[in-house]
Amino acid sequence: MNVGKASWIFENEPVIISTGVTGGPFEKNGKLAEDFDLLHDDLWMGEDSYEKAHCLLIEEAIEIAIEKAELKKEDIKFMIGGDLINQITPTNFAARTVEIPFFGLFNACATSMEGLALSSFIIDRDGADYIITGAASHNATAERQFRYPTEYGGQKPPTAQWTVTGAGFAVIGKNVAKYEDVPRITSATIGKVIDMGLSDPFNMGGAMAPAAADTIIAHFEDTGRNFDDYDLIVTGDLGKVGRAAAIDLLHSKGVHIPEEKFQDCGLMIYSEDQEVNAGASGAASSSTVIYGHLLKQMKYGFYKKILCVATGALLSPMTVQQKETIPCIAHAVAIEMNK
Repeated sequence: MNVGKASWIFENEPVIISTGVTGGPFEKNGKLAEDFDLLHDDLWMGEDSYEKAHCLLIEEAIEIAIEKAELKKEDIKFMIGGDLINQITPTNFAARTVEIPFFGLFNACATSMEGLALSSFIIDRDGADYIITGAASHNATAERQFRYPTEYGGQKPPTAQWTVTGAGFAVIGKNVAKYEDVPRITSATIGKVIDMGLSDPFNMGGAMAPAAADTIIAHFEDTGRNFDDYDLIVTGDLGKVGRAAAIDLLHSKGVHIPEEKFQDCGLMIYSEDQEVNAGASGAASSSTVIYGHLLKQMKYGFYKKILCVATGALLSPMTVQQKETIPCIAHAVAIEMNK
C-alpha cells in the first residue's frame, strides 16, 4: 500500500527466508566474524584480479543463501543487486554465472536496502514467489577506483573510512505458514537525493548524514511511527563523523533520539584495535551486518523491530575530478519478527 510521500506498507509482509554472507581477511579479524557464512584468507581469493575476487564474493553469497533456503536457483524469479564498481561489473558478471533474470542497481552503499525494498514490493504485489537481493564491495577495487590503489600507501585523514570486503544476499519470499519464524519486511521508505555541497571524497559520512536524517524523518511522517516503535534504527555506513552529524540534524528537526537506539553498521563490524579511521563503508557494510549479524540477533530475540537505513554517496571518479559536490541518498526498510 502506498502511504505518504515516499513509503510503502507491505500488506502481505514478505519474509527474509535465508541469507548468505561472505567476507575477506580483514572481516575475518573483525568483531562480527562469527556472523559470516564464509571468510577468505586473502583479498585475491584465488583469482587473478581483485575485481574477479569481488565477483566471487557475490557468487558465493548467492549460492549459500539459496542452499540455506532449500531452493534451487531455478526457483528464484529475479536477482536484484549491485556494487560500487563502474557499471556494477562484478554483479553483472556474477549474474552471468548464476543465470537468474537480473535487475542491476546502483545507489552506491544504499543499494542493499534499495534492493530489499524493490524485492519486497514485487513479492507483495504477487510479482514473484522468490527473489534474491543484495550488495557487495571489495576494499581493493573501491580504493583504486575512488581514491588510490592500496599499493600506493597514501595517507588518509581521520574522516576517511575503510571499505568492507564482502557480500550479503538474502532470499525474499511470500509470507506463508512454513516461514512463520523468519523476519518479515513490513514497510519501506525511498529516499531522495540530498546534496549539501560537500565535495571531500574522504568524508563520506559527513556527506551522507543529511540524506539519512531526511529519510528517517520521511519514514516517521509517512508511517506515523517514531523511535519508540523500533528496538534499533541502524544506518549503513555513516561512521563516527556521519552518525554524530545525523544525530545533530535530527535534533535540529525536533526528532530527539535515544542514542543507544541509533547505531551504524560501519561502527559495528570491526574491532576497536582495527585501524579504520572513522569506521567502515562500502555497499557490503550494510548488507553483511544486516543480513549476517542483525538478523541473527532478531532470531535470538534481542530485537523485534529494526529500521535499516542504508546510505549511499552517488559520486564517481569523474565527478570528483570535475570538482563536483557529492549527492547522497538513503533508503529505509522496516524488518520485524512475528508479533
